[in-house]
Amino acid sequence: MTSSAHPIRTHARILTASLVGTAVEFYDFYVYATAAALVIGPLFFPAESEAAQTMASFMTFGLAFFARPVGAIAFGHFGDRVGRKSTLVASLMLMGLSTLLIAFLPTYAMAGPVAPALLCLLRFGQGFGLGGEWGGASLLAVENAPKGWEARFGSAPQLGAPLGFLAANGLFLILAVNLSDADFAAWGWRIPFLASALLVGLGLWVRLRIGETAAFRAALEAAPPPRVPIGRLFADHAGAVIAGIAGVVACFAIFYLATTFALSFGTKTLGYSREAFLLVQLGANTFLAIGILLAGWWADRTSARNVLGKGAALTALIGLVFGAGLGSGSLLLVFLTLAAALLVMGLTYGPLGAWLPTLYAVPVRYTGISVAFNVGGIIGGAMAPFAAQYLAQHGGTPYVGLFLTVAGSLTLAGVLFGRKAG
Repeated sequence: MTSSAHPIRTHARILTASLVGTAVEFYDFYVYATAAALVIGPLFFPAESEAAQTMASFMTFGLAFFARPVGAIAFGHFGDRVGRKSTLVASLMLMGLSTLLIAFLPTYAMAGPVAPALLCLLRFGQGFGLGGEWGGASLLAVENAPKGWEARFGSAPQLGAPLGFLAANGLFLILAVNLSDADFAAWGWRIPFLASALLVGLGLWVRLRIGETAAFRAALEAAPPPRVPIGRLFADHAGAVIAGIAGVVACFAIFYLATTFALSFGTKTLGYSREAFLLVQLGANTFLAIGILLAGWWADRTSARNVLGKGAALTALIGLVFGAGLGSGSLLLVFLTLAAALLVMGLTYGPLGAWLPTLYAVPVRYTGISVAFNVGGIIGGAMAPFAAQYLAQHGGTPYVGLFLTVAGSLTLAGVLFGRKAG
């Protein structure tokens, strides 16, 4: 095989389209997650205590997760009936527009209760659009992958997570260094939301230049698409939906405990400066990318199921030491704790793009992996910061990682019971 025929070069545009879209997705979502940890509570939810404001901001953070399954069903319907490409373009536009409009929202001091109401509406829009994003991006990569490259191609969208996190975290770090706390609260927090427009434009430009996947075209030639994909999915693959949901939980739990919760807890409870903690998270994020790349390579040599199972078991173990490491009082130990957690996340997140599609037949695959991914996100992502905050308040810092132990056990069960579609 000549170098010009290398699979990555041959499919560079497709891989770029799947990666850029999920990078925008995670940028948009993490921009809000960071703002929720730092300023959303005081600006939009007046309350007597800082803890109550933090809880309220995390509730708006969690709201988007509950919108995601609704978006998964809606975009999955069109993704399985009309095609992957057009559905991906629509989901990216909705998600990007919702993020951009947050930059122009009035605060509670300006508009009273209208402000949090509008914030919740746009958070729902973010989650609704995101519900169709990851599934389509993964299928775009996996359904175009040469034989033996499915896991490495499937890990391309996952690399959008550390890239999006890097962009969001890095921009917040720049703002933290150059703005006073007063300026950041007054207007600086809006800049990352405005900047999302540039990334969305790039994502649309790339996606409009690609074609439909070969697997979808073949399925259309073999038989008409199902009239109601969600109905066919639960009729033929109900067990696989449950297994897929469980298989997703661990990666979400790790990500949002090591990012959103850790940032809020580290700066507000443990007393670290915003700049120092953002820098620690920025460095730890590198290990997420390493874990994803390792998982894709490893899964193509063994199986995505094997790698995901091992990652789930490691998640359960990380949960036993996560709280102690976070509350150690040493930034070095905090960095090592977050780096280890995000490396393990790579082993649970990297194989998903290759593992989930094996559970569902092509005519309902977009709906199947989107529903599994986004319902799993509610359990692992929306609940993670809230559960960790509760455990910290009622049991102390060493207990905050126990949610990871539960999440890892759920994902391991999903892997063990999930079977390939016939």
